[in-house]
Amino acid sequence: MKILTVDERRCTGCRMCELVCSVRHEKAADPARARIQVVKWEERGVYLPMVCHQCEDAPCAAVCPVNAIGRDEELGRVKTDHDLCIGCRACVSACPFGALGFHEERGRTLRCDLCHGDPTCVKFCETRALRYEEPDRVVAERRREAAARLRQIHPLQGDHPWP
Repeated sequence: MKILTVDERRCTGCRMCELVCSVRHEKAADPARARIQVVKWEERGVYLPMVCHQCEDAPCAAVCPVNAIGRDEELGRVKTDHDLCIGCRACVSACPFGALGFHEERGRTLRCDLCHGDPTCVKFCETRALRYEEPDRVVAERRREAAARLRQIHPLQGDHPWP
């Protein structure tokens, strides 16, 4: 199963990923409705595209009271069954990466679906900060390094991973 990886050292904060994501999924240029969000800390010069990490033990799935979150058998991705979802936002709160959003008008979560195996954000990322690749030791190490750098930049505070 391929995964979406982020190299924040390459991200310029252009937010093109948010724009193309919202156009693909919402048919509107509205980055607030994108499944990827660029978190930026200008004082540190760091931009980090946040997207569902497709966690093996998916905390979002564990807290869903109606079991609306599970694995897609075709791509192995974590997905939400919006026919079952009651819009309680427990999954949004449970995500340790702050990677899930919520569409107020539709009452449903916004989660990266990897564009069904062909992520649009990757195609439009000119700096190659976003990649869709097979997981291997290099990818796993890159994720650990990114998490360690993120913890240094912004330590977790209380129940919320982001300010």
